[in-house]
Amino acid sequence: MITIHHLSTSRSERIVWLAEELGIPYELRWHQRESNGAAPAGLREVHALGKAPVIEDGPLVLAESGAIVEYMVQRHGGGRLAVKPEAPEYAGYLYWMHFAEGSLMTLMLIALVLSRVPEAREGPVQKRIAKRLADMLAFVDARIAGHPYFAGNQFTAADIMMSFPLTTMKRYLDYDPAPLAHVAEWLARIEARPAYAKAMALAGPDASRRDAA
Repeated sequence: MITIHHLSTSRSERIVWLAEELGIPYELRWHQRESNGAAPAGLREVHALGKAPVIEDGPLVLAESGAIVEYMVQRHGGGRLAVKPEAPEYAGYLYWMHFAEGSLMTLMLIALVLSRVPEAREGPVQKRIAKRLADMLAFVDARIAGHPYFAGNQFTAADIMMSFPLTTMKRYLDYDPAPLAHVAEWLARIEARPAYAKAMALAGPDASRRDAA
């Protein structure tokens, strides 16, 4: 059985959701953030960097959201929620799988750090980052305008990867969601999924600490 190490209010909520979508048995190990928002020291006992998500699968310890998602989809999901390489949607699937962390979350974290530095909050760098973030979110919204899901007409692991920056991160970043009408429609689609609802009840930002399977 896979053990999912979940850090409260973190990207590891994606991994719980994926396990629920795939119907993979798992044990949930909850790690509560410290009062300053840092991950607890106990996470370093699982992985040297002390960050989440992390899974254990027998002797394997694996970190990084994208790597974990691809591992679980292929090793335990039989390729479900992935797109086959010969499919026309394959390149788009790969793009959005990696865009979530490689482009979108990177920029969001820069914006978040700047928002917490008083002398940078109203400076020119912050304004440039805010403009770049607005442009990137408009790009995301334009993609989802023509397709119900990020890889096309079918729900895939790319949607799971794209979920965190467009859901939980909204609690920490001050950006206007009003122009993102198509993202809002996509959010309604994923929030209607039973596996998503269960995962958020177990590991979403409003969930209370619990250790469950």
